[in-house]
Amino acid sequence: MGTIHLKNIKIYAFHGCLVEEGQIGSDYLVNLTVKADLSKASKTDELADTVDYVMLQNIVREEMSIRAKLLEHVAKRIIDSVLLKLEMVNTVKVTVAKQNPPIGGDVAEVSVTMKKKR
Repeated sequence: MGTIHLKNIKIYAFHGCLVEEGQIGSDYLVNLTVKADLSKASKTDELADTVDYVMLQNIVREEMSIRAKLLEHVAKRIIDSVLLKLEMVNTVKVTVAKQNPPIGGDVAEVSVTMKKKR
């Protein structure tokens, strides 16, 4: 078993419960960790034998582009999409963080972390 981690994927998106959040948008950071059997790839040195980082990044960008009120909903969509599209993946962990959230205080970010095993 091995782990692949995409750290601090920067995305501008339009999530939130406030109408203004859907119009103005915010900066987000997404961290994605997947676990899979990487032993074959370590021997063959072939992309087809591992989890494609580009595909992971594309899944995150695709799901982040679909507006949602809650970060929990976006995180679940990312997890479900990874498990659906990448059969090699056994476990997915994702953190979606909204930077400078409009919550009436000086808060750097709020984040939601979710994890699912196949």
